[in-house]
Amino acid sequence: MREMLAVTAALVGAGLGDSVALLTDGRFSGATHGFMAGHVAPEAANGGPIAAIADGDIIVFDIPQQAIECRTQRRGTSRSVSTGWKPPAPRFTSGVMAKYALLVSSASFGAVTAVPASFSQTARLVSNARTP
Repeated sequence: MREMLAVTAALVGAGLGDSVALLTDGRFSGATHGFMAGHVAPEAANGGPIAAIADGDIIVFDIPQQAIECRTQRRGTSRSVSTGWKPPAPRFTSGVMAKYALLVSSASFGAVTAVPASFSQTARLVSNARTP
């Protein structure tokens, strides 16, 4: 999950801190200033709610109701990720970062790594095969 300090600092540094809100599935540090909503989960890369947002959509931050709403300008589409959505290609295809990306859970679950249940049977077979 990306840290948003560089993005929020750029907005505030450009004088947009009072007129621009940032909605992200990234995380914020204690140094963030301005109107920001983060840690949206599940993340867009996993088909989360902000994956469906497109240019021209209106995002409403309803502070009293503690709600965020997307008002889409596209006819015939819902606010959820459409069936045509495809996850982004992995940035890493081998090595420790590829393993991490494959095994990490959503930040809403603590971004912990766990071997998926579908891998468990294979892991047991490999482990048993290596045991004399």
